[in-house]
Amino acid sequence: MKKFNLKFMFAGVILTVLLGGCAGGSGTDSVGTEKPVENGSAQETEDAAGSGTETVTEGAGIVFTGQDLAGNSVSESVFSESKLTMVNVWATYCNPCLSEMPGLGELAGEYEPEEFQIIGIVSDVPEGADEKAIEEVASLIEATGADYPHLLLNESVYYALLTEVTAVPTTFFVDENGVVLDTVLGAMKKSAWEEKINALLEKQ
Repeated sequence: MKKFNLKFMFAGVILTVLLGGCAGGSGTDSVGTEKPVENGSAQETEDAAGSGTETVTEGAGIVFTGQDLAGNSVSESVFSESKLTMVNVWATYCNPCLSEMPGLGELAGEYEPEEFQIIGIVSDVPEGADEKAIEEVASLIEATGADYPHLLLNESVYYALLTEVTAVPTTFFVDENGVVLDTVLGAMKKSAWEEKINALLEKQ
């Protein structure tokens, strides 16, 4: 009898939770403000956080270690590279996620890197996934023009950022100290994202 790889057992549990939720309809930010979006109605999944897991509390810095598609190591130090970082959690099966990614790709190139950057988290593809899965992610990123770093799912990334994520896309805005400033559930048009980004940068 083969032994189970704990890493992939964990990934399987997380993917089962996230696969059920693809948020469209009205995006809602952390204070309940309705935001315009392009697609569908929101579906929520069961809460992924279990007993004994650590969650990021308001005002606390994020700490994680992950990998991008090329296998490069990425940690919370990436937040110090820009005044504002947009962390977009998406999935390969999520049409609202994919429909907003071309706009996000454009936004990533319209700001100075020291002012603003975007990082994607592929919530349904874990580190160590087979080559076919990685190629599918790369193909979707290329097709949507979302030319910014994308992290694969692992335990560290999950516990740092995704314990309260019940549907995708979910987007976090993080300052240069790794503090979450705002959270948005659902997809939005480029113009709406631009308005939010500019407002947050003005406060920095």
